Amino acid sequence: MVTTKKLLSSQLRINMVSGTVTTVINTITMAVGFPIYLHFLGYEKYGVWLVLATVLSFAQLGDLGIGQAITKLVAEEYGRNNIEGIQHYVTTALASLCISGTVALIVIVIFKSQITAIFKLSSDNATMVSSLLPYIAALSIYVFIVQVLGSTLSGLGRMDLANYIQALSRLVGVTAAGVLLYRGLGVVGLLIGNALSYVFVHIASLICIWRIARIRLLRINNLDAQRCKRLLLFGGGLVGGNIVNMLGSPFNKLMLSRYAGISTIPIYEIAFNGAMQIRSIIEASFRALMPEISRININITRYAKDKISQLNRSAMKLIIVFGVPLYIVMLIFATPLLKIWLRQGFVQTIPFVFRIMLIANFANLLAVPSYYFLMGMGRIKNIFIARCITWLTSMTLVTMIAVNTNYLSVSILGLCLFVSWSLSSAYLIWLFRSAMWNYERIVSSSEKLKSNTLIRCAEPVS
Repeated sequence: MVTTKKLLSSQLRINMVSGTVTTVINTITMAVGFPIYLHFLGYEKYGVWLVLATVLSFAQLGDLGIGQAITKLVAEEYGRNNIEGIQHYVTTALASLCISGTVALIVIVIFKSQITAIFKLSSDNATMVSSLLPYIAALSIYVFIVQVLGSTLSGLGRMDLANYIQALSRLVGVTAAGVLLYRGLGVVGLLIGNALSYVFVHIASLICIWRIARIRLLRINNLDAQRCKRLLLFGGGLVGGNIVNMLGSPFNKLMLSRYAGISTIPIYEIAFNGAMQIRSIIEASFRALMPEISRININITRYAKDKISQLNRSAMKLIIVFGVPLYIVMLIFATPLLKIWLRQGFVQTIPFVFRIMLIANFANLLAVPSYYFLMGMGRIKNIFIARCITWLTSMTLVTMIAVNTNYLSVSILGLCLFVSWSLSSAYLIWLFRSAMWNYERIVSSSEKLKSNTLIRCAEPVS
């Protein structure tokens, strides 16, 4: 069994620590960014940008789950030292996503008037959104390409580099957007700043990939139908869950826009993303578990079972030792911290909503280790069910309240998320424990069979 000392000194440990470090950087970046955006745009115009960002989120459905599939499949090929196989996977993924991204662009351009009408915007805001949607659609294609490169770097065992690049890209995006907002570009400045952050990820990822493995991507003979099938099969198991997951938050923004007004969307965004950033400080370190568990789980052995159990205990201990105190501090000091952070942008309703989002997020955090362990074990169907429980339950509750009362608030929406996240977390934790019980049964049966075989082999021949 791998000792704790060896585990802590491994690349897995480095990858896990980088997740926490970069989450802190991302939290600071977000803390700097929101006041800047609100200062130059106000709640209404910033709400317009969030509408555009929501459309970009919907466009990510064209990812087809390939981003996560690349991390897993590249890790397998790199473990075999098969550079050619990595080239085939990455090039095939890029070609597939260019096609799906182009489809997303065409759909957004054709239906931009209908998309704008859904959000029930004022005429000026609707005109602005409609004029910028084609650029958002084009950006979605580029995002696909950048995500594949980041996933490739993670699959090569350097999730730490991928995390640091992502964190620095956010700094680039906020800095560029701040300068452009100061120059009076408004919402367009946010769009350009966002695009520049992806350019940074693109260049930095290519440099790091080239230094680790001299893979050549721009080759037609890298295209591989069989590997494309594997990408789509694995990704297809995730895309259903991604669709449900990506529909959730945009749906909430849509319902707030229609029943509470567009000015409530930034309140939801600040409270939701703020709580998610707090959660990510703990959760980010667990993201490196998925490729690690994938490698461990190739053979069902006592070693694999014991190591998974050890990692699970360490993960839950991390949540209790660091997560619980962190959440308690944030719940107690939410109001003064938000006042310091938002300054002129502070409104009285944000602290209460933020506390509700914190409690809902903690319920979700408890199941994060189980989520990544099940992902590494290939239990994609169960991950999909968990996501359905989360967002379909939330969407159903929000719809029932809004339609029956013709009223909706951000705090009510937060309570709906708390209920749905609690249910999905209970499901994931139960499922992981069931999987480990089944693991133990299989390992014990295998060991018993091996023991009986050795006894028979040792018996003298009459």
